[in-house]
Amino acid sequence: MTKMNVESFNLDHTKVVAPYVRLAGLKEGKNGDVVHKYDIRFKQPNKAYMKMDALHSIEHLMAENIRNHSEHVVDLSPMGCQTGFYLSVINHDNYDEILDILEKTLQDVVSATEVPACNEVQCGWAANHSLEGAQQLAREMLEKRAEWSTVFAQ
Repeated sequence: MTKMNVESFNLDHTKVVAPYVRLAGLKEGKNGDVVHKYDIRFKQPNKAYMKMDALHSIEHLMAENIRNHSEHVVDLSPMGCQTGFYLSVINHDNYDEILDILEKTLQDVVSATEVPACNEVQCGWAANHSLEGAQQLAREMLEKRAEWSTVFAQ
């Protein structure tokens, strides 16, 4: 396989076992800041995916709530393949703390009563949300918490 510029294009998606959380890359800035990018995989690649309304809502919920648990968050972005998210943090390299932050954030999703910024002023597709779908995704991920550190099949 030819080495690609995009890290995830070099990942053999047939060998990973979702759900998992893996460090996907590091980027050091010229002033010494380091951005860590995590692959947070909810669904098994090429076998399952998140429905768009649920993915959209869990994105809103996680992006808003994760910042309550860490000041290091740069961005949380959905994957186009609808199987997970990328989490970027700056100057924070503690993997176990990332897992704890993610767990707390998903617990916030489960207990949410509404999707934040779910309106035409704050969202580009406000009609496409599902709080119930987002909560189901969060519950499924939390149920597999013990497996998040295992990325590849044994």
